[in-house]
Formats: sequence, C-alpha cells, structure tokens
Amino acid sequence: MRIHGIKLVAAVAGLAALAGCGLGGADTSSTPTANATGAVTGKVSLQTWALKPKFTDYVQGVIDSFEKKYPGAQVEWLDQPGDGYAEKVLSQASGGSLPDVTNLPPDFALPLVKQGLLLDVAKADPKVTEEYVAGGLDGYKYAGYDGVYGYPWYLNTDVNYWNSELLSKYGLDAKTPPTTLDELIAQAKTVKDKSGGKVYLMSRKPTLIDLTNAGVPIMAADGKSFTFNTPEAAAVLDKYRDAFKDKLMPRDVLTTKYAGNAQLFNSQTVAWTTAGGNYITSLTTDNPTLAPKVLPSQAFGTPPLYVQGLSVSKSTKNLPAAIALARWVTSAENQAAFAHLVNIFPSTKASASDPFFSKSDGTPSGDAKVIAFNSLAQAKILQPVQVTQAMADFVDQQFALAINGDEPSQKALDDAVAKCNQLLNG
Repeated sequence: MRIHGIKLVAAVAGLAALAGCGLGGADTSSTPTANATGAVTGKVSLQTWALKPKFTDYVQGVIDSFEKKYPGAQVEWLDQPGDGYAEKVLSQASGGSLPDVTNLPPDFALPLVKQGLLLDVAKADPKVTEEYVAGGLDGYKYAGYDGVYGYPWYLNTDVNYWNSELLSKYGLDAKTPPTTLDELIAQAKTVKDKSGGKVYLMSRKPTLIDLTNAGVPIMAADGKSFTFNTPEAAAVLDKYRDAFKDKLMPRDVLTTKYAGNAQLFNSQTVAWTTAGGNYITSLTTDNPTLAPKVLPSQAFGTPPLYVQGLSVSKSTKNLPAAIALARWVTSAENQAAFAHLVNIFPSTKASASDPFFSKSDGTPSGDAKVIAFNSLAQAKILQPVQVTQAMADFVDQQFALAINGDEPSQKALDDAVAKCNQLLNG
C-alpha cells in the first residue's frame, strides 16, 4: 500500500495521528471458503508499499491482532521503498519469491495476471463478490482473463473544488458550479472577461479520463487495441483548443513550466481544481488562508475510481493463511480504522452504513468527504490499466499539439492511438 500512489495524499495531522495506533480486535467479515479452507497456521508473508516508518504502528497493530486471533500463524512483514516498487515486484515474480500477500494497485497486478502468477480470489473465496463494492472488484478484473485478482483495500475519487471568493468577485456563484464541460467553458469566459485575464477558471489539458466521460471507448472490449480516435474525441479536443485560443487557460498549461492544476489553485491564480475527498482537510494545514474559501461539488460525469488492493500469490504454500490475512487487512473494521486516521475510503459494502463517511458535520471538509464517499457508488476506473507511463506521455504530447492548433485534433488522436497500439503490442 502506498498512500501517495493514487491521489490518496494524507494530511500531515492524520499521519502524525498514526503514532501509537493499534487496531486489535478487528474481525474478518466471514470465513474463507472453497480452496482456501484449512487451518490458519504457519508463516505467511505480507508486502506493503512505502509504509515504514510513518505507518509502522498501524500495520503492526493489524498484524498483532491477526496473530492473536490465529495463535498458530506468524506474519512476516516486508515493506518496499516507494521508488521502483513495480520493478521490485516484477523481479520478485521472475525470481519465484513473490510474497504470499502483496499490495498491488490494478495496473501493477496486470503483468502478474498475464504471467499466471496471481490467485483468482473470487474462485478461492467466493464471498469476495458479496462483501466488497463492485467498483473495487472491477479494478482487479481484466479483459481476456476470468476472475478477480485482488482484494480491494482502500478507495478514493476526485471532487471538484471551487474558490468561492474568486467566483463571487468575478460574477459567479460557487454554490451553483458548472456540471458539464460546456458550462465550465462558459463560466471560464465570464471569469476571464471580468478579471481582465488575471484569473482563470480552467487550467488543465484534457486526459483520457475526459474522453471516457464524453462517451469515447478508450480500448476495444478485448483489451487488445486502443480505439479513442473517434469524432467524439476530436470534438472534445476542439473545445479545449477553442478555449485555449480564447485565452481561457494559462499559456503555460501546454509547456514544461506548467505548475499543475492544484498548485495554481493553491496560489489562487485559478478558481477550480480537482482532488481527492481529503483535499480540504489537508488545506487546513497546508494553506489555511485558502481553506475557508473552498467549496466542493461532485466531479463531472462519472467519478474516477482510484484503487489499492492486496493480491495473493498463486504459488503460495499457505493459502488458508494468505486468504485470511488479506481478508483481515481489508476487513470493514480495519479499513474503517485506517480511513478514520488518513482520510481514505473503505471498499467493503458493510462500510456504507458507517456515519463517519455518510454524514457531514456541515463544514466544507465534511461535505467533501460525503460527496467523495457517495460518489464511490458510481465511480469507475476511467483510464484502462493497460495505459503505461510512456503511452500517457505520448497522448499528453499529442493533445497539446491539438490544443495549440499545431495539429488537427483527429490527426493528433490517430497518431496517439497508433503509438499506444505499437507500445501495447511491442
């Protein structure tokens, strides 16, 4: 598990609160079944992603309570550094030393699924599909492969955030923010006109996620080719091109000087950003002047889903203990205890009734948490896990060419699809 890996950046205060934390007594929600039957005894290894030292007490508390429930079991905890984690996992896999239970986000798990190295946990433990939310499970389902290859551990999604002071100053109302791209562009023009171009509403290029939300299929159903070079996708890029030409976005949005959407929002140069449900909470510490001005609303279209999970090695020599441990760490109780500390969201259906997530305290921070939590019911992984960093970089370059007017949108999309398919099949 790597908190920073999928937009799940915890507040400093939340991190500090982990000191001395122990979670003894949390229970798995049901007994493993089918191929996972057997006594939970013996050694089992758990690998996490960049948890030490900040989260040592949390994880050790979960391990201690597991060993207390299963006195014959012993957990070996391995923690790998943040940098190079994907390569480390692949090296372990190729060397036959993959731990019994490993924290893998869906895109990291895919290469191991292709190699037949991960357990179909839905087959080994059928109640998985009953007890975890569908979106989290879908993250570990892959085109061309039957099964579910991970227990969802924790989730997050994006929320829209608006600088109410800036919007009010330039003729808009943060309580009735735009809900579509067309409305966003129209309101961006209002801000530009009334501020004399000193403040922006928009400050980022579109991504594949934006194309997905426009109804564009990014990949073929079999996962073997990219398909996002459609007239509908070109229309999205054309809208951004026209907005950029009308100076509704900073020019640096297309250059290496681009500071990023959130950074521009933090500096109050821009009145809108997207971020996780914990963003306002972190602002209280990181930018206390800005925090009182920020109001949240639901993300445009289908909310994006960010997933972390635990996968089980297909070659584990202690399947009952491996399944029991993965369930223990991802149980509703242990997930909730962690989420209460670091502002992330649990992946079990039982968590839906927890008022901590479903009821706001009336503050913008509380509202953002509830918006994010409620959004998870509709959230989906909007960018296919097959998209590599090299693909994403090339797509970004082509989108920049289109928005700057250097290439027709359709040609930029055609070139992006061709390159992504070359990389996919290379």
